[in-house]
Amino acid sequence: MTRIGDAAPRRYGRRGLDLALAIAGIAALALNGCAGGARPGERAPDFKVRTEQGQTRTLASYRGRVLVLNFWASWCPPCIEETRSLERLHHALRGQPVSILAISQDQSRQAYRNFLRTEKVNFTTARDPGARIPHRYGTVKIPETYIIAPDGRVARKIVSAYDWSNPKMIRYLINLAHSTS
Repeated sequence: MTRIGDAAPRRYGRRGLDLALAIAGIAALALNGCAGGARPGERAPDFKVRTEQGQTRTLASYRGRVLVLNFWASWCPPCIEETRSLERLHHALRGQPVSILAISQDQSRQAYRNFLRTEKVNFTTARDPGARIPHRYGTVKIPETYIIAPDGRVARKIVSAYDWSNPKMIRYLINLAHSTS
């Protein structure tokens, strides 16, 4: 009977086994890093993005405010529905220290802009076609949203489409914005 580790050195040599183990270790670390991402209670990863409105935004730009950081794309049906809901949230929270930043993974600038115009999006958006920012947050499925507290820590992570006009969520965001950190 051959054990799992016995066959590899004979077939591939000790170097091949060492290489395979090294690759497996690196892959495990990479997957662990991606799977982890930004977790509730931890500091949100910093980012820098140029908005559709032409402004540069970083995580520090939102210090002292709640940030609803949404990752989406115009070709994603659940994202489309959620964008409408985010627009309602934007209107409901007018005057509150809560901001929305929706970062699209659209490759096409024209498709992205057409979507914003067609859907009449009024909250702040940006495009990150390389998905660098969502990757730093550990996002693997869109839509995905991070609620970042005024102190820069992740308060909640919401995977999949959500009804942002839900009164409980609106109260939660207002309370988070006015809580002392």
